[in-house]
Amino acid sequence: MVTSLALAIGSFTLGGAAWADRLDDVRKAGVLRVAAFDGNPPFGYIDPASKKQVGHDIDLATEFAKSLGVKIELVPTNPANRIPLLTSGKVDVVFASFTITDERAKAVDFTTPYFLVGQQFLAKKGVLKDAAQIKDIRIGTEKGTTMESNLRKNYPDAKVVLYDDSPFALAALRNGNVQAITNDGVKLTAQWNAIPDKEKYEIPPITVSKEYLGAAVPKGEARLLEALNTWLVDSEKNGRALAIYDTWFGPNSKAPLPRLLKIGDQRVAAN
Repeated sequence: MVTSLALAIGSFTLGGAAWADRLDDVRKAGVLRVAAFDGNPPFGYIDPASKKQVGHDIDLATEFAKSLGVKIELVPTNPANRIPLLTSGKVDVVFASFTITDERAKAVDFTTPYFLVGQQFLAKKGVLKDAAQIKDIRIGTEKGTTMESNLRKNYPDAKVVLYDDSPFALAALRNGNVQAITNDGVKLTAQWNAIPDKEKYEIPPITVSKEYLGAAVPKGEARLLEALNTWLVDSEKNGRALAIYDTWFGPNSKAPLPRLLKIGDQRVAAN
C-alpha cells in the first residue's frame, strides 16, 4: 500500500549514479530479463493449454521489451523473491503485481503506478460478514506481501497463516486449513471464478486498503526507469494499456473489474 510515499503528476528525472547503465546493458545483450508471477492469475500464471507464462503483467513487459527492440526472458517469481532477484542482478525489471511502498522503495525504484487494487477476502459463504470477525478466524495469505503486513498492522490479533504463493493459500481455504484468504480483489476474483464450487464461496464487502502497483528496477537505474515510465505513459495515450487491461479484466474476461486508474494520473515522486 502507498503510505507516505509521495504521489505527484510529472516526470521522473534522469538523475542517478553515473555508473548505473542497465538500459545500455539490456540493449547490448538484446534481452530484457523480467521477473513475473507464474501462479497469480490474471497478472501472471502458466496457461494450462499452452504451458506458457501469460498474464496482464507479462503482456505489459513483452510490449516494453518490443519498444526497446529486444527479446524478453521471463523469470518466474513468487512475492518474497521479487526484490532479491533485482538486487542480485538476476533480472532487470520486476512486473509482478508489485505494490509500491516506502519500505520497498528503499531497495528498488518504482515506476509510475499502472494499476490500482484493494485488499479483500475470499471465504466460505457466511463465515466473514464484517471486519470485526477477522480476529476470530484463521486467514491465509502470501508471505512477504503487503497483504501480510496490512493484516498484521490493522488486525494484530488475527491468526495469520503464510504460504509461498496464492494457489497454496487457495488450496488451504478449500481443504479447511484456513477460514479465509486475503489478497488484492483482482486476484481473489480470478481465483473465485476458477474454482468448480464457487457458489460455496464469496468475497465479502470488506476492504483493508488500496494498493498502487508498479514495475520496479534496481536502485539508481535512472535511464531504465525513465524509459519504462515514458513507455507506460505512452501506452496509455495510444490505447495499448487499455487493450491489455481489457484482455484480462474487461467485461468478457474471466476476472471482470472496472479500471480504477489511468496510467500517468499519479506518479511516485523521485527522491
